[in-house]
Amino acid sequence: MSVTRPHLAWATGLAATTIAAGLLTGSPANAVVGDAAKDGSFQFAAKLDIGGQRSCSAALVAQQWLVTAASCFADDPALGSKVAPGTPKLKTIATVGRADLTRESGSVVDVVELVPRQDRDLVMAKLASPVIGITPAGVGSNAPLQGEELWSAGFGRTKDEWVPDRLHYAKFTVGAVKDTTVSLSGKSEGAAACQGDTGGPAFRDIGGRYELVGINSRSWQGGCFGSDEKETRTGAIDTRVDDIASWIQTTSSRDLLRGKTWTDAQHMVPGYFTGGSPGGSRHMDLFVAWKDGSASIFQGADHNNPKYPFTAEYKVAGSGWQYATSVAGGNFTGSGTDGLVVRWRTGEVTRFSHVDQNGFSKEEQLRPANDTWVKYAKLMTVGRYTGNAQRDDLLVVWVNGSISLFSDVGANGLKQEKQLQTAMQAGTYIEQISAGEFTGKGTADLLVRWANGSASIFPGVNSDPAKPFRDEIQIRDDKSAWKNTLSVTAGAFATNARPSDILVRWSDGNLGLYPAVSASGTPPEVELLK
Repeated sequence: MSVTRPHLAWATGLAATTIAAGLLTGSPANAVVGDAAKDGSFQFAAKLDIGGQRSCSAALVAQQWLVTAASCFADDPALGSKVAPGTPKLKTIATVGRADLTRESGSVVDVVELVPRQDRDLVMAKLASPVIGITPAGVGSNAPLQGEELWSAGFGRTKDEWVPDRLHYAKFTVGAVKDTTVSLSGKSEGAAACQGDTGGPAFRDIGGRYELVGINSRSWQGGCFGSDEKETRTGAIDTRVDDIASWIQTTSSRDLLRGKTWTDAQHMVPGYFTGGSPGGSRHMDLFVAWKDGSASIFQGADHNNPKYPFTAEYKVAGSGWQYATSVAGGNFTGSGTDGLVVRWRTGEVTRFSHVDQNGFSKEEQLRPANDTWVKYAKLMTVGRYTGNAQRDDLLVVWVNGSISLFSDVGANGLKQEKQLQTAMQAGTYIEQISAGEFTGKGTADLLVRWANGSASIFPGVNSDPAKPFRDEIQIRDDKSAWKNTLSVTAGAFATNARPSDILVRWSDGNLGLYPAVSASGTPPEVELLK
């Protein structure tokens, strides 16, 4: 979010990270010079307490990952920034999303793993659990330019406080740009870089969206409380992140899908649940209902590496998902975020207009329990079959092989039924379905996995009322391994563009992704758990 700029601003600095334990509890001196960050500002900024011996700053770049300076964790920062990967030697606590440290907003989470970068003063720090309700800073891929103005922020000393209770920030100007570092000089009046902000972010503000450019590494600390009174230099040296953006994104995503029993995933549903949108930078999320009744949302990435399509897992409050027999996701309100349609074991069909990491909207009943849906509805999926640019439709395969389309579920519920296919023997062999956009028809295509293991795409099934299932495109024959799939799910997982990708869950619990499947062919599988 945007913040009010200070009239007299400065950023607390960065160089040395070692602080005597007694100073961490010392009382502040006079009032802070300039404006401190307001509550709710720069929520991606974090403070690190390292064993009660050191204090550093950091930046949240994924829901469960910080980036900071490796020298914060080095045995002797004066001798270098090398640090061993793995669990920090000293217990480290991160406070994220709290501009005022005396308040209870944001999250306080342990750091459980360090992943250092060997060529520069930088380390990735994994949190014990994802933080909720805080938007990470984007990692810029454009190199800083000499003369460019950046914001810098941190929790270190000020001109008259040893241990301030608030985040401070100021504007700096880019000087020399080298292979792994960038020099900064104060732009705001009185701007200086002081002890305790090592690892703090230097970033661009692009219309209220924050893009990380570097993290504070060292400075001269001119004018900082406790520094040499003869020192007048106030500039800083920051570690660049733009040239290692893909490494940061890969590191934050690498273990997300591992360590889980994917055969226990009852339903896997694509959608824009956590704030992404078609054509935006963030890809589709994945809602997963587990066999034990719990549910998770895996947040889509904002990079295009198909090996790591998600960046965080959120455990969604609520239970009882073991009683769901079908779940489909889509946009029912025109708001840009997606919800769910659920058919329960009793036959009742309900809708949640919105679901995200914080929970579900009020549940609405679309069909009562014990009506015809309990016996005759077999499979369902949601997509823009009618071309409605704002809201999605529901497609249902019945046990007799017939197929129905319920248009604009958000406005009409399940009242506007159109029969696309009457009872047919072929329809009874449909095992799995998903909506996708593979052919560029402008409306959703239907992905079908048949009982014999073959798979087909039916382009724009609602575009020709006379022949809704003509022009079948076979993407797997009956000799394929797809007879061993537990689910096939189409969505924008590898990139946020057409054509759709296909996420496959195999019967042995492995996951595979086929990026950008189209009428011209299916690319090789990307194995997500290997």
